[in-house]
Amino acid sequence: MERSLFTSESVTEGHPDKICDQISDAILDAILAKDPKGRVAVECLTTTGLIMVAGEVTTDCYVDIPQIVRQTLRDIGYINPEFGIDATDCAVLTSIHEQSQNIAIGVDQTSNHEQGAGDQGMMFGFACNETPELMPLPIMLAHKLTMRLAEVRKKKILDWVRPDGKSQVTVEYEDSKPKRAEAIVIAVHHNPEVSNHNIKAGITEHVIKPVCGSWMDSNTKIFINETGIFAVGGPEADTGVTGRKIIVDTYGGMGRHGGGCFSGKDPSKVDRSASYMARYIAKNIVAAGLAEKCEIQLAYSIGVAQPVSVLVHTFGTGKVPDEKISEAVRKVFPLTPRGIIDHLKLKRPIYRKTASYGHFGRNDPDFTWEKTDKVQELRKELGIR
Repeated sequence: MERSLFTSESVTEGHPDKICDQISDAILDAILAKDPKGRVAVECLTTTGLIMVAGEVTTDCYVDIPQIVRQTLRDIGYINPEFGIDATDCAVLTSIHEQSQNIAIGVDQTSNHEQGAGDQGMMFGFACNETPELMPLPIMLAHKLTMRLAEVRKKKILDWVRPDGKSQVTVEYEDSKPKRAEAIVIAVHHNPEVSNHNIKAGITEHVIKPVCGSWMDSNTKIFINETGIFAVGGPEADTGVTGRKIIVDTYGGMGRHGGGCFSGKDPSKVDRSASYMARYIAKNIVAAGLAEKCEIQLAYSIGVAQPVSVLVHTFGTGKVPDEKISEAVRKVFPLTPRGIIDHLKLKRPIYRKTASYGHFGRNDPDFTWEKTDKVQELRKELGIR
C-alpha cells in the first residue's frame, strides 16, 4: 500500500491578489456587456489605500473604471478603512492604452484569415474522479473552506471575521485514493478585540467541521491563526497583483500549469479560453469513464488558429490508449480560438465570478466548460458502448 500526502490552498475574495483578479474581471465584464468584440488585457495592483489599473483595451465603448473598482471593493466588503482599504476613500489610478495593431493583424478574423491565437503558449486542463465535481479533493475542500469563511462573515454568523483569509488542506492518499484529511490550516482576518480562543473555537465549529467533518478523524491536525493575531489584513498587510494565484485558480497544484493567468483577459487570449477548453475536454473524458484521471495540454502559436499540439495523458488509468483518445479529442472538440469561443459562449460578461474560489469545479450554468455534454460522442468515436 502506497501512502502519500498532497496539499492545496485557497484564498478568500478579500485576499489582496483576489481583489485584483476581481477588479480586472469586473472591468472585462463591463466592456463585454457593451462590446462583445472588445479586446481586453487589464492588470491591477493594490496596496494600502491604493488601486492601480493598467493594460491594453481596444473597444468602441466607455466604462467608468474608477466606479467599477469602488463597487467591486464594496461588494467584497472593503467598506471600512480599518480593513486595509476603503472603497469610498481609496485612490484609483489608471493607465490604459490600445492593444498593438501588430497583434490584431494575426488575431482578427477576416475573409481570408481565420481568427488566430492571441499569443503563443501552452495550456493545461485536468479532471479526476475524486469528487462529484471531477476535481482533486484537496483544492475542493480548500475552496469550500474559504467560501464558508466569506459566508460566516457576510451572514454575521461570526461577526468579527474580516474579508481577508486563506485556507490549506492536506489530504492523505492510499494507492492514489483520498482517505482522510491529514491537516487543515486557516488564517482569518479578524477584529482586534476578539480573543484567539474564540477565533479557534468559532472557526472550528462554524467553518472547518461543516466543510471537512466527513474527512476528519482524531488524528487530523488543525492550525488556526498560528501567529496568534491577524488584525492587520487586506492591502494594508500585503500588496496584491492580478494573476498571482494561478494555482488557486486551477487545480491546487495537481496537474501541470502553463503559467498564464486568466483574469482581466478577454477570450481571444488562449491563456484563458484554451485553458477552459482543456478542462472541458478532460472533464468529459473522465465523465465518460475513459479514465479515472486525465490531463490535457493544448499549445498555440500567435496568429495561428489550429493548436500546434494536443496531448492527452491519463496516468495509466485510460480504458483505451492515450493516443486514440487524443485522436478522438481532435474530432469531437473545436480547438481553434473562434471554435472555442463560440462553443463555450465566452463573449458574455461572466468573468468576475470566476475570479474567486476557482475557475473549475463550480456548479454554475455560466461555467459552460464544466458541462459533460460530450460524453456520448466521445464514447461513440472510440467505439465504446
